[in-house]
Amino acid sequence: MSSLAGKTLFITGASRGIGLAIALRAARDGANVAIAAKSSVPNPKLPGTIHSAAEAVNAAGGQGLALKCDIREEDQVQAAVAATVDTFGGIDILVNNASAIWLRGALDTPMKRFDLMQQVNARGSFLCAQACLPHLLQAPNPHILTLAPPPSLDPKWWAPHTGYTLAKMGMSLVTLGLAGEFGPRGVAVNALWPRTLIATDALNMIPGVDLRNARRPEIIADAAHAVLTRPAAGFSGQFLIDDEVLAQAGITDLSGYAVDPAAPLLPDLFLD
Repeated sequence: MSSLAGKTLFITGASRGIGLAIALRAARDGANVAIAAKSSVPNPKLPGTIHSAAEAVNAAGGQGLALKCDIREEDQVQAAVAATVDTFGGIDILVNNASAIWLRGALDTPMKRFDLMQQVNARGSFLCAQACLPHLLQAPNPHILTLAPPPSLDPKWWAPHTGYTLAKMGMSLVTLGLAGEFGPRGVAVNALWPRTLIATDALNMIPGVDLRNARRPEIIADAAHAVLTRPAAGFSGQFLIDDEVLAQAGITDLSGYAVDPAAPLLPDLFLD
């Protein structure tokens, strides 16, 4: 694989979990990483802040920039992007990782929760792309990578949690649209999704989920690295799955990513 040395990544929701894992993988190459997230003070339920993440990026060999940013707020996103460009001179990569989840049916989904998911997931991804694209279009190998599943109209994915599926598929459709608009202009706009559950603190808060049946976030980080180091030209509109990306990179033994190698892995949502 090539390296992300000297590249500047703007990663949403990177204070913990998958976003932080992607940040640290890039940092080991010597990348600059803007940590754009709301978590500026410690939360007893969800460890990690933008400051601890930036420190971890620095310790891993990169340059971290802690940015308190609610991606629902246009002015905050614009300010965070401007601060990133002021600090590092540009933006090469946007990773739309931030996402809100609520796995309940229609009668058990408060509209406040419904609105949060739509604002963070689809709208937030669109807003961050809109803010970053003027800079990405000037980058030598620009990428937008969104953590979103392949689009599906299968009712089995919609019936249990219409609000969440709508929000998550919204991210997929934003990817599709931006790929069509900016792929011809040299920006790689793609989505990445895990084959199995991924062990994150947010997932751990969902009742009934056993993290022993999951893989560690590092599998997404390594797959993202393989995607983001590819030439951007002609590589757009793809809905990529982590294990397939790694197989193409020559990595087929995935046992090291398992939380518990003896436990069966559970498939993630939206994949048949």
